[in-house]
Amino acid sequence: MHYASITRRLRDLGGDKWAVHNAARDRNARGEAIIMLTIGEPDIPTDPDLVEICAQSMRKGRTRYSNGRGEPGLVSALAATYAPRLPGIGPENILCFPGTQTALFAVMLALVEDGDGVLIGDPYYATYDGVVEATGASVQPVPLKMEHGFVPQPEDLREAITPQSRVLLLNTPHNPSGSVIDRDTMEAIGEIAIEKDLWIVCDEVYESLIFEGEFCSPLEFAALRERTIVVSSISKSHAATGFRSGWAVGPVEAMRLVLPISETMLFGNQPFIADMTEAALTNDYDTAARQREALSRRARACQAAFDVAEGLSSFAPQGGMFMMVDVSQAGLGGEAFAWRLLEEEAVAVMPGESFGAEAGHLIRLGLTLPDDELAEAVRRIAALASRLCSARTEAATA
Repeated sequence: MHYASITRRLRDLGGDKWAVHNAARDRNARGEAIIMLTIGEPDIPTDPDLVEICAQSMRKGRTRYSNGRGEPGLVSALAATYAPRLPGIGPENILCFPGTQTALFAVMLALVEDGDGVLIGDPYYATYDGVVEATGASVQPVPLKMEHGFVPQPEDLREAITPQSRVLLLNTPHNPSGSVIDRDTMEAIGEIAIEKDLWIVCDEVYESLIFEGEFCSPLEFAALRERTIVVSSISKSHAATGFRSGWAVGPVEAMRLVLPISETMLFGNQPFIADMTEAALTNDYDTAARQREALSRRARACQAAFDVAEGLSSFAPQGGMFMMVDVSQAGLGGEAFAWRLLEEEAVAVMPGESFGAEAGHLIRLGLTLPDDELAEAVRRIAALASRLCSARTEAATA
Protein backbone atom coordinates (compact mmCIF):
# COMPACT_ATOMS: atom_id res chain seq x y z
CA MET A 1 0.00 0.00 0.00
CA HIS A 2 1.06 3.59 -0.65
CA TYR A 3 1.85 5.97 2.22
CA ALA A 4 2.58 9.68 2.09
CA SER A 5 6.15 10.93 2.26
CA ILE A 6 5.58 12.39 5.73
CA THR A 7 5.65 8.86 7.12
CA ARG A 8 9.15 8.38 5.71
CA ARG A 9 10.34 11.75 6.97
CA LEU A 10 9.17 11.00 10.51
CA ARG A 11 9.94 7.29 10.59
CA ASP A 12 13.17 7.63 12.55
CA LEU A 13 12.23 10.74 14.51
CA GLY A 14 9.73 9.31 16.96
CA GLY A 15 9.89 6.34 19.28
CA ASP A 16 13.53 5.42 18.60
CA LYS A 17 14.65 8.43 20.60
CA TRP A 18 12.78 7.08 23.61
CA ALA A 19 14.15 3.53 23.39
CA VAL A 20 15.92 3.69 26.78
CA HIS A 21 12.87 5.24 28.40
CA ASN A 22 10.54 2.65 26.89
CA ALA A 23 12.78 -0.24 27.91
CA ALA A 24 12.98 1.08 31.46
CA ARG A 25 9.24 1.59 31.63
CA ASP A 26 8.65 -2.00 30.48
CA ARG A 27 11.02 -3.31 33.13
CA ASN A 28 9.24 -1.26 35.77
CA ALA A 29 5.95 -2.76 34.63
CA ARG A 30 7.44 -6.22 35.16
CA GLY A 31 8.23 -5.32 38.76
CA GLU A 32 11.84 -4.18 38.51
CA ALA A 33 12.80 -1.11 40.52
CA ILE A 34 14.14 1.29 37.89
CA ILE A 35 14.86 4.91 38.83
CA MET A 36 13.28 6.91 36.02
CA LEU A 37 15.00 10.20 35.13
CA THR A 38 13.86 10.32 31.52
CA ILE A 39 10.89 12.69 31.21
CA GLY A 40 9.77 16.09 32.47
CA GLU A 41 6.74 15.09 34.50
CA PRO A 42 6.15 17.41 37.49
CA ASP A 43 6.36 15.50 40.76
CA ILE A 44 3.59 17.49 42.41
CA PRO A 45 -0.09 17.19 41.48
CA THR A 46 -2.22 19.73 39.68
CA ASP A 47 -3.74 22.08 42.25
CA PRO A 48 -6.99 20.47 43.50
CA ASP A 49 -8.80 23.78 43.01
CA LEU A 50 -8.03 23.72 39.29
CA VAL A 51 -9.16 20.11 39.00
CA GLU A 52 -12.43 21.04 40.72
CA ILE A 53 -12.94 24.02 38.40
CA CYS A 54 -12.55 21.67 35.45
CA ALA A 55 -14.99 19.17 36.95
CA GLN A 56 -17.53 21.87 37.80
CA SER A 57 -17.31 23.17 34.26
CA MET A 58 -18.13 19.74 32.89
CA ARG A 59 -21.05 19.39 35.29
CA LYS A 60 -22.36 22.75 34.10
CA GLY A 61 -22.49 21.46 30.55
CA ARG A 62 -19.26 23.02 29.20
CA THR A 63 -18.69 19.93 27.07
CA ARG A 64 -19.89 21.16 23.68
CA TYR A 65 -18.00 22.46 20.66
CA SER A 66 -15.76 25.46 21.12
CA ASN A 67 -14.41 27.68 18.34
CA GLY A 68 -11.10 27.65 16.52
CA ARG A 69 -9.53 30.59 18.35
CA GLY A 70 -10.39 29.65 21.92
CA GLU A 71 -12.99 30.34 24.59
CA PRO A 72 -13.49 34.10 25.13
CA GLY A 73 -12.64 33.98 28.83
CA LEU A 74 -9.34 32.21 28.21
CA VAL A 75 -8.45 34.46 25.30
CA SER A 76 -9.05 37.50 27.51
CA ALA A 77 -6.88 36.00 30.25
CA LEU A 78 -4.08 35.39 27.77
CA ALA A 79 -4.37 38.94 26.45
CA ALA A 80 -3.96 40.27 29.98
CA THR A 81 -1.01 37.95 30.61
CA TYR A 82 0.88 39.05 27.50
CA ALA A 83 -0.12 42.74 27.46
CA PRO A 84 3.11 43.89 29.19
CA ARG A 85 5.15 42.34 26.36
CA LEU A 86 2.76 42.97 23.48
CA PRO A 87 1.05 46.35 23.95
CA GLY A 88 -2.29 46.53 22.19
CA ILE A 89 -2.73 42.76 22.15
CA GLY A 90 -6.23 41.59 21.31
CA PRO A 91 -8.06 38.33 20.57
CA GLU A 92 -6.73 38.41 17.01
CA ASN A 93 -3.19 37.88 18.36
CA ILE A 94 -4.08 34.64 20.17
CA LEU A 95 -4.89 31.04 19.28
CA CYS A 96 -5.56 28.28 21.81
CA PHE A 97 -4.36 24.72 21.31
CA PRO A 98 -4.24 21.41 23.20
CA GLY A 99 -0.68 21.91 24.42
CA THR A 100 2.50 23.61 23.25
CA GLN A 101 3.35 20.75 20.91
CA THR A 102 0.17 21.21 18.86
CA ALA A 103 0.64 24.97 18.80
CA LEU A 104 4.18 24.57 17.51
CA PHE A 105 3.08 22.06 14.87
CA ALA A 106 0.35 24.35 13.51
CA VAL A 107 2.64 27.39 13.50
CA MET A 108 5.35 25.53 11.60
CA LEU A 109 2.83 24.32 9.02
CA ALA A 110 2.00 27.98 8.39
CA LEU A 111 5.59 29.23 8.13
CA VAL A 112 7.66 26.64 6.25
CA GLU A 113 7.39 23.98 3.58
CA ASP A 114 9.45 21.77 1.31
CA GLY A 115 12.88 23.28 0.66
CA ASP A 116 12.82 25.71 3.61
CA GLY A 117 15.18 25.65 6.58
CA VAL A 118 14.47 26.06 10.29
CA LEU A 119 17.39 27.11 12.48
CA ILE A 120 17.40 25.31 15.84
CA GLY A 121 19.94 25.31 18.63
CA ASP A 122 21.51 21.85 18.91
CA PRO A 123 20.91 20.12 21.32
CA TYR A 124 17.15 20.61 21.07
CA TYR A 125 13.94 19.10 22.44
CA ALA A 126 13.43 15.65 20.99
CA THR A 127 10.28 16.42 18.96
CA TYR A 128 11.48 19.61 17.26
CA ASP A 129 13.02 17.90 14.26
CA GLY A 130 9.81 15.94 13.71
CA VAL A 131 7.72 19.10 13.82
CA VAL A 132 9.99 20.70 11.23
CA GLU A 133 10.36 17.73 8.92
CA ALA A 134 6.61 17.05 8.94
CA THR A 135 6.26 20.26 6.93
CA GLY A 136 8.87 19.19 4.38
CA ALA A 137 11.37 21.73 5.73
CA SER A 138 14.79 20.79 7.13
CA VAL A 139 16.48 21.40 10.46
CA GLN A 140 19.49 23.71 10.27
CA PRO A 141 21.38 23.10 13.52
CA VAL A 142 23.07 25.92 15.41
CA PRO A 143 25.63 24.46 17.86
CA LEU A 144 25.00 25.10 21.55
CA LYS A 145 28.15 24.45 23.57
CA MET A 146 28.44 23.71 27.27
CA GLU A 147 31.34 26.18 27.48
CA HIS A 148 28.92 28.89 26.31
CA GLY A 149 26.27 27.83 28.77
CA PHE A 150 24.18 26.23 25.99
CA VAL A 151 23.18 29.76 24.93
CA PRO A 152 23.11 30.40 21.16
CA GLN A 153 26.02 32.53 20.04
CA PRO A 154 25.16 35.17 17.43
CA GLU A 155 28.21 34.31 15.33
CA ASP A 156 27.21 30.63 15.25
CA LEU A 157 23.69 31.58 14.21
CA ARG A 158 24.98 33.79 11.42
CA GLU A 159 27.21 31.00 10.13
CA ALA A 160 24.30 28.53 10.04
CA ILE A 161 21.99 30.75 7.99
CA THR A 162 21.51 29.89 4.32
CA PRO A 163 19.28 31.35 1.60
CA GLN A 164 16.75 28.64 2.52
CA SER A 165 16.47 29.74 6.17
CA ARG A 166 12.99 30.96 7.08
CA VAL A 167 12.52 30.44 10.83
CA LEU A 168 14.62 30.60 13.97
CA LEU A 169 13.17 28.30 16.63
CA LEU A 170 14.21 29.33 20.14
CA ASN A 171 13.52 27.62 23.46
CA THR A 172 14.10 29.47 26.71
CA PRO A 173 14.49 28.13 29.32
CA HIS A 174 16.07 25.43 27.21
CA ASN A 175 15.18 21.78 27.16
CA PRO A 176 17.38 19.73 27.53
CA SER A 177 20.03 21.92 29.20
CA GLY A 178 18.13 24.38 31.41
CA SER A 179 19.95 27.40 29.98
CA VAL A 180 18.24 30.81 29.76
CA ILE A 181 18.85 33.27 26.92
CA ASP A 182 19.95 36.60 28.43
CA ARG A 183 18.62 39.92 27.20
CA ASP A 184 21.78 41.01 25.38
CA THR A 185 21.95 37.73 23.46
CA MET A 186 18.26 37.87 22.60
CA GLU A 187 18.72 41.38 21.24
CA ALA A 188 21.71 40.33 19.14
CA ILE A 189 19.84 37.31 17.81
CA GLY A 190 16.88 39.52 17.01
CA GLU A 191 19.03 41.91 15.00
CA ILE A 192 20.22 39.00 12.86
CA ALA A 193 16.62 37.84 12.39
CA ILE A 194 15.67 41.28 11.14
CA GLU A 195 18.70 41.47 8.84
CA LYS A 196 18.01 38.02 7.35
CA ASP A 197 14.20 38.37 7.39
CA LEU A 198 13.63 35.37 9.66
CA TRP A 199 10.58 34.48 11.69
CA ILE A 200 11.29 33.87 15.38
CA VAL A 201 9.26 31.11 17.02
CA CYS A 202 9.95 30.90 20.75
CA ASP A 203 8.91 27.99 22.97
CA GLU A 204 8.48 29.51 26.42
CA VAL A 205 6.82 26.63 28.27
CA TYR A 206 9.40 26.67 31.11
CA GLU A 207 9.20 30.43 31.65
CA SER A 208 7.84 30.14 35.20
CA LEU A 209 10.50 27.61 36.25
CA ILE A 210 13.58 29.87 36.20
CA PHE A 211 15.61 29.75 39.40
CA GLU A 212 18.70 31.67 38.25
CA GLY A 213 18.77 34.68 35.93
CA GLU A 214 15.85 36.50 34.35
CA PHE A 215 13.49 35.46 31.58
CA CYS A 216 13.57 37.39 28.31
CA SER A 217 11.10 36.94 25.46
CA PRO A 218 11.61 38.25 21.92
CA LEU A 219 8.19 39.88 22.33
CA GLU A 220 9.84 42.34 24.70
CA PHE A 221 11.57 44.02 21.73
CA ALA A 222 9.26 46.24 19.70
CA ALA A 223 11.29 45.68 16.54
CA LEU A 224 10.78 41.90 16.79
CA ARG A 225 7.04 41.73 17.44
CA GLU A 226 6.03 41.67 13.78
CA ARG A 227 8.16 38.55 13.20
CA THR A 228 7.74 36.70 16.53
CA ILE A 229 5.32 33.94 17.54
CA VAL A 230 5.56 32.48 21.03
CA VAL A 231 4.05 29.19 22.18
CA SER A 232 3.46 27.99 25.72
CA SER A 233 1.05 26.14 28.01
CA ILE A 234 0.10 25.38 31.62
CA SER A 235 1.70 21.93 31.45
CA LYS A 236 4.80 22.80 33.47
CA SER A 237 3.80 26.00 35.25
CA HIS A 238 0.72 24.40 36.82
CA ALA A 239 1.80 20.74 36.78
CA ALA A 240 -1.03 20.02 34.35
CA THR A 241 0.68 18.04 31.60
CA GLY A 242 -2.26 15.71 30.97
CA PHE A 243 -4.81 18.48 30.47
CA ARG A 244 -3.12 19.57 27.22
CA SER A 245 -3.83 23.29 27.26
CA GLY A 246 -1.56 25.65 25.36
CA TRP A 247 -1.55 28.64 23.02
CA ALA A 248 0.25 30.70 20.42
CA VAL A 249 0.65 34.49 20.52
CA GLY A 250 1.82 36.49 17.53
CA PRO A 251 1.04 39.07 14.84
CA VAL A 252 -2.57 39.38 13.74
CA GLU A 253 -1.85 38.34 10.15
CA ALA A 254 0.09 35.26 11.25
CA MET A 255 -2.63 34.15 13.66
CA ARG A 256 -5.27 34.70 10.97
CA LEU A 257 -3.37 32.37 8.64
CA VAL A 258 -2.67 29.74 11.31
CA LEU A 259 -6.34 29.65 12.37
CA PRO A 260 -7.60 27.58 9.40
CA ILE A 261 -4.82 25.05 10.04
CA SER A 262 -5.91 24.79 13.65
CA GLU A 263 -9.55 24.44 12.71
CA THR A 264 -8.75 21.77 10.15
CA MET A 265 -6.87 19.72 12.73
CA LEU A 266 -8.94 20.35 15.84
CA PHE A 267 -12.20 22.19 15.24
CA GLY A 268 -11.78 23.85 18.62
CA ASN A 269 -10.63 22.86 22.10
CA GLN A 270 -12.42 21.66 25.22
CA PRO A 271 -14.37 24.44 26.99
CA PHE A 272 -14.04 22.82 30.42
CA ILE A 273 -10.24 22.76 30.10
CA ALA A 274 -10.30 26.35 28.85
CA ASP A 275 -12.18 27.37 32.00
CA MET A 276 -9.55 25.70 34.14
CA THR A 277 -6.75 27.38 32.17
CA GLU A 278 -8.42 30.77 32.53
CA ALA A 279 -8.50 30.24 36.30
CA ALA A 280 -4.85 29.17 36.29
CA LEU A 281 -3.82 32.38 34.53
CA THR A 282 -5.97 34.77 36.54
CA ASN A 283 -5.38 33.46 40.07
CA ASP A 284 -2.31 33.09 42.25
CA TYR A 285 -1.34 29.43 42.56
CA ASP A 286 1.91 28.39 44.23
CA THR A 287 2.58 25.39 41.97
CA ALA A 288 5.38 27.05 39.99
CA ALA A 289 7.03 28.52 43.09
CA ARG A 290 7.07 25.14 44.82
CA GLN A 291 8.57 23.53 41.75
CA ARG A 292 11.22 26.25 41.39
CA GLU A 293 12.36 25.74 44.97
CA ALA A 294 12.59 21.97 44.62
CA LEU A 295 14.22 22.01 41.18
CA SER A 296 16.82 24.57 42.25
CA ARG A 297 17.67 22.60 45.38
CA ARG A 298 18.01 19.34 43.46
CA ALA A 299 20.09 20.94 40.72
CA ARG A 300 22.54 22.31 43.28
CA ALA A 301 22.82 18.94 45.00
CA CYS A 302 23.42 17.12 41.72
CA GLN A 303 25.99 19.69 40.64
CA ALA A 304 27.89 19.28 43.90
CA ALA A 305 27.94 15.50 43.49
CA PHE A 306 29.06 15.60 39.85
CA ASP A 307 31.78 18.13 40.67
CA VAL A 308 33.61 15.46 42.68
CA ALA A 309 32.66 12.45 40.54
CA GLU A 310 35.29 10.77 38.41
CA GLY A 311 34.76 11.01 34.66
CA LEU A 312 31.75 13.33 34.79
CA SER A 313 31.09 17.03 34.39
CA SER A 314 27.77 18.82 34.37
CA PHE A 315 26.10 22.09 33.48
CA ALA A 316 24.25 23.89 36.26
CA PRO A 317 20.79 24.62 34.85
CA GLN A 318 19.18 28.03 35.30
CA GLY A 319 15.65 26.76 34.88
CA GLY A 320 13.47 23.93 33.65
CA MET A 321 13.38 20.36 34.88
CA PHE A 322 16.57 18.82 33.52
CA MET A 323 20.33 18.67 33.79
CA MET A 324 22.94 17.74 31.17
CA VAL A 325 25.97 15.65 32.15
CA ASP A 326 29.08 15.11 30.02
CA VAL A 327 30.11 11.43 30.15
CA SER A 328 32.85 11.55 27.51
CA GLN A 329 35.65 11.30 30.06
CA ALA A 330 34.25 7.91 31.03
CA GLY A 331 34.96 6.73 27.50
CA LEU A 332 31.41 6.31 26.18
CA GLY A 333 28.92 8.36 24.21
CA GLY A 334 25.59 9.30 25.69
CA GLU A 335 23.59 6.41 24.28
CA ALA A 336 26.09 3.72 25.21
CA PHE A 337 26.39 5.17 28.71
CA ALA A 338 22.60 5.31 29.11
CA TRP A 339 22.17 1.65 28.16
CA ARG A 340 24.99 0.56 30.48
CA LEU A 341 23.45 2.63 33.25
CA LEU A 342 20.09 0.94 32.79
CA GLU A 343 21.57 -2.56 32.66
CA GLU A 344 24.11 -2.21 35.46
CA GLU A 345 22.61 0.37 37.82
CA ALA A 346 18.85 0.27 37.09
CA VAL A 347 18.76 4.01 36.33
CA ALA A 348 17.12 5.39 33.18
CA VAL A 349 18.32 8.66 31.62
CA MET A 350 17.92 10.13 28.15
CA PRO A 351 20.89 9.74 25.79
CA GLY A 352 22.20 13.00 24.43
CA GLU A 353 21.85 11.65 20.89
CA SER A 354 18.07 12.01 21.30
CA PHE A 355 18.56 15.77 21.29
CA GLY A 356 20.85 16.30 18.33
CA ALA A 357 24.34 15.68 17.01
CA GLU A 358 25.97 18.16 19.39
CA ALA A 359 24.82 16.17 22.43
CA GLY A 360 26.38 12.81 21.57
CA HIS A 361 28.68 12.98 24.60
CA LEU A 362 25.92 13.93 27.04
CA ILE A 363 23.07 12.43 29.02
CA ARG A 364 19.99 14.27 30.28
CA LEU A 365 18.52 13.54 33.66
CA GLY A 366 15.25 14.82 35.04
CA LEU A 367 15.12 16.64 38.38
CA THR A 368 11.54 15.71 39.19
CA LEU A 369 12.08 12.84 41.63
CA PRO A 370 12.17 13.19 45.43
CA ASP A 371 15.54 14.32 46.70
CA ASP A 372 16.55 10.97 48.19
CA GLU A 373 15.73 9.02 45.01
CA LEU A 374 17.58 11.54 42.87
CA ALA A 375 20.61 11.40 45.17
CA GLU A 376 20.65 7.60 44.87
CA ALA A 377 20.43 7.85 41.08
CA VAL A 378 23.35 10.29 41.00
CA ARG A 379 25.36 7.96 43.23
CA ARG A 380 24.76 5.11 40.76
CA ILE A 381 25.66 7.31 37.76
CA ALA A 382 28.92 8.23 39.47
CA ALA A 383 29.60 4.59 40.32
CA LEU A 384 29.27 3.52 36.70
CA ALA A 385 31.48 6.38 35.53
CA SER A 386 34.11 5.44 38.10
CA ARG A 387 34.15 1.79 36.95
CA LEU A 388 34.45 2.87 33.32
CA CYS A 389 37.34 5.20 34.12
CA SER A 390 39.11 2.46 36.07
CA ALA A 391 38.68 0.03 33.18
CA ARG A 392 40.16 2.59 30.78
CA THR A 393 43.14 3.11 33.07
CA GLU A 394 43.74 -0.63 33.40
CA ALA A 395 43.50 -1.09 29.63
CA ALA A 396 45.95 1.73 29.01
CA THR A 397 48.53 0.28 31.37
CA ALA A 398 48.12 -3.36 30.37
